[in-house]
Amino acid sequence: MYELEEGIFGGKIPFVRASGIARLNIFKTFDCGQCFRFDPVSKFGHKYEFGGVAFEKYVVFAQDNDTEIIVYGATRDDFESIWARFLSLDVDYEEIDASINNAIKSEHLALATQYSYGIRILRQDMWEALCSFIISQNNNIPRIKKIISALSQKYGKKIDFYGETYYSFPTAKSLVGAGIDGLFEMRTGFRAKYIFDASSKVANDEILLDKVKESDFDTALNTLSAIKGVGLKVASCALLFGFEKTEAFPIDVWMKRAIEKHFGGEFDHTALGKNAGIAQQYIFYYEKYNSLPLEG
Repeated sequence: MYELEEGIFGGKIPFVRASGIARLNIFKTFDCGQCFRFDPVSKFGHKYEFGGVAFEKYVVFAQDNDTEIIVYGATRDDFESIWARFLSLDVDYEEIDASINNAIKSEHLALATQYSYGIRILRQDMWEALCSFIISQNNNIPRIKKIISALSQKYGKKIDFYGETYYSFPTAKSLVGAGIDGLFEMRTGFRAKYIFDASSKVANDEILLDKVKESDFDTALNTLSAIKGVGLKVASCALLFGFEKTEAFPIDVWMKRAIEKHFGGEFDHTALGKNAGIAQQYIFYYEKYNSLPLEG
C-alpha cells in the first residue's frame, strides 16, 4: 500500500506525494492513446510531468522514479477520493500481468506485456470517454486533442490553477445547446451529428450512463451502439476507458496488424476475461511504439 505526504509548492500550490507505488509509469499511461486531456509539461522540475483536466480539476502528475508519484494541485482528500481511483492504484497489475501470460501462451504477448510495463487503464469520466472516442473516429491524436480543447474552451467551465486558466469537458446538456451547427463550427466535421445525438440521448436520460456501467458487457455495448455513429470500436473504447469494462477489446488498424502479424490472424481475447482490454493496450502500445526509442 502506498504512503501519502502532503506539501505546498512555492508557498501556494498543494501537492501530494505517494510513495510505494508499484507498476505505474505516467509517461506510458498518458502516452498510450487512452486519454486526450493530458500533455507533457515542465512546471515543477521532474523527469516526467503530465498536466491536464479531469473531473473538473486541473492537476499535474509528476514522476522521477518507478515507486513514487507527485500530484500537484491535489490535497490528500483529492488524492484519496479522485486520483488514486483515476490511476487505478487499487488494482494489482502484477497479478493481472501474470494472469494474462498464463491465459495465453505467446512470446509476442509476453514481449508486449514486458514492454508496456507501467501502463494502467485510467478510470475516466463516462461522458467524457464516450464523447472523446466519438470524436476520435477517423482522426489523429493531435487533431482529437485540438477539437476537445476547442469544445471545452467554448462550452466547458473555467478552471483556475493558480493564475492559469483551463476548461472542463463540456456536459452533454451544454453540447445539446450548441446544436449541430455549433458543433460543426468546432471543426468536428461529420462527427457533429454523432456528438449531438450522443449529447441528446444522455442529456434527456434516454441513455443513463450509470446504468450502462452497472449492466453486463453485451447490454452496455448494445446501449452505446444505439447512438448514431457509435460502432463496435468506439463503444468498446468508451467502455474500456470510461465504464470500467476491462473485458472490452477494441480493434483498430494497429490491432488488426498485430493480430495478423503475430497471432496468425486470430486472437481469442475472451480467454483473458476481465483482463482482455488491458492486454489490448499492451499489444497496441508494443505494436505502435516498439520501433521507437522507449521513454520511461
